[in-house]
Amino acid sequence: MSMMSPRSVALVPGAGVRLRNRDTEYLFRQDSDFLYLTGFTEPDALLVLAPGRAHGEVILFCREREARAELYDGERLGPDRAAARLKVDDAFPINDLDDILPGLLEGCERIYMTLGEYPEFDNRVLHWVNAIRAREAGGARSPGEFVALKHLLHEQRLFKSAAELSLMREAARITAGAHVRAMRACAPGMTELALEAELHHEFLVNGARAPAYPSIVGGGANACVLHYVANADVLRDGDLVLIDAGCEYQHYASDITRTFPVNGRFSAPQQALYEIVLEANRQAIASCRPGVHFMTPHETAVQVMTAGLIELGMLDGTVEEAVASGAHRQFCPHNTSHWLGSDVHDVGDYRVGGAWRELEPGMVLTIEPGIYIPPSARTVPARWRGIGIRIEDDVAIVRGGHEVLTEGAPKSVAEVERVMKKPRRARRA
Repeated sequence: MSMMSPRSVALVPGAGVRLRNRDTEYLFRQDSDFLYLTGFTEPDALLVLAPGRAHGEVILFCREREARAELYDGERLGPDRAAARLKVDDAFPINDLDDILPGLLEGCERIYMTLGEYPEFDNRVLHWVNAIRAREAGGARSPGEFVALKHLLHEQRLFKSAAELSLMREAARITAGAHVRAMRACAPGMTELALEAELHHEFLVNGARAPAYPSIVGGGANACVLHYVANADVLRDGDLVLIDAGCEYQHYASDITRTFPVNGRFSAPQQALYEIVLEANRQAIASCRPGVHFMTPHETAVQVMTAGLIELGMLDGTVEEAVASGAHRQFCPHNTSHWLGSDVHDVGDYRVGGAWRELEPGMVLTIEPGIYIPPSARTVPARWRGIGIRIEDDVAIVRGGHEVLTEGAPKSVAEVERVMKKPRRARRA
């Protein structure tokens, strides 16, 4: 609120329940901006920030308590208890929004909100503002400007507090354990879906209610499809399997990718490509420290992977020539990093003033280099085709360097093969 201009109001809507099919709802997940500011996990709510308001600056609108609804869906907080539980200054029923909010908007000069994410709410706000404008001849003063809230709020969310980092460490710990479980369970003949079930079991038993994003389990050539989520094929002896999966723990995400052999041992071609990606991952992580710009890890990883592909004969010329021409992108098509936090692709500007922003303590980003040789790559010898490898870790920037949150997930060839040699629990047919 201290960054908001005088005579302004910020509106932050919570998420609503969405239908999955007919009268069955998706598992509810609160809007990340709203959750960050309130900690309130019920649907159909609105936070209003009104700096300078005499009767209280922080106002919550939420559902009233209702016996029949609570019988089916569980207890609600209700406006009467919101002030004490959430430390807001005032709380009102969400059904009274049309009666109360126009009065809060009248006399304001500026409204901070994020337009486009909740179109129905946007239309209601415009209706209230127009209604105030219609009374200007009688002395009413309507807001004259809408300002994107994300420029203030998302910059705050980009820098993680000690409490947030603690939750992210736990999310990473759970997810690392899930990847170890998948490595130990994996065997030729099982389905990608069965391996996904191993991951989700580990998430749930450790208190992570849901994945942070749809889990990718791609065996063989499926690993070359970057966002493969069908997870429907049988895992074959001699193939690699790429798993990109992370849990959400108390609304904070983890994001780990590991690639390993279905039968527990890398072939010579698989290991050669894997070692290139692993070295790119390690050097990119080593480059993470305060003061370097956001693209430094990516540029580092690209140099390593391009050099490796040239050495294997898949690219021609020098590293500089291949990178300058973009030749490496046929095998290394995606960026190496994104912000991580409450959202798996978390908020925060990547550029400031047109330039890549510098990394600072409190930021968390992924490091995920990958090489993908699709079956259609006819210019590449057959032994490399159908191999997709990505190795991803979550890295927090700290004073003087970085912290790898996901170091519990094995990634060296020796570590992976050792984990996969451990006795596997019997699986039901």
